[in-house]
Amino acid sequence: MKNVFSIKDAIQKIEHFCAYQERCHEEVVQKLRSMKMDSEEIDTIMVHLISDNFLNEERFACSFARGKHRIKHWGKIRIVNELKSKKITQTLINIALKEITPEEYAATFNTLAERHWESIRETNMLKKRKKFCDYMLRRGFESNLVYEKARSFENWNTDLTD
Repeated sequence: MKNVFSIKDAIQKIEHFCAYQERCHEEVVQKLRSMKMDSEEIDTIMVHLISDNFLNEERFACSFARGKHRIKHWGKIRIVNELKSKKITQTLINIALKEITPEEYAATFNTLAERHWESIRETNMLKKRKKFCDYMLRRGFESNLVYEKARSFENWNTDLTD
């Protein structure tokens, strides 16, 4: 593979990179650095990509939030943290979170919670609760939702045994 790219070659390669899937500015800059481009060339290419609508941070953030919630079943906390790690602004993060409706969020949370609670094969209720809570918190759901759901499952289980 060539180590040195002309601006024209780099633009063509990066356009393909951005067209393949939504990218944030940070990913594109990293890719350009890996192609041994200097800062001035990176700036020129970034301006070209933004003006030709290959790069759009808002579109990326919205797509990222929708996809991670619907496909990977991530909660809002995890989505926010991942977007922050990609250097997305708080304003764009707030816009992206509006892509997930409260009804869809609640349905995903409840489905995932029920599925995971049933899958835990633990007889000790404290251990089962800890495993459940750890899993749901790792997924990025709010702690108040997680603990409330764990309590409701525990109460439901004790009602069945009485």
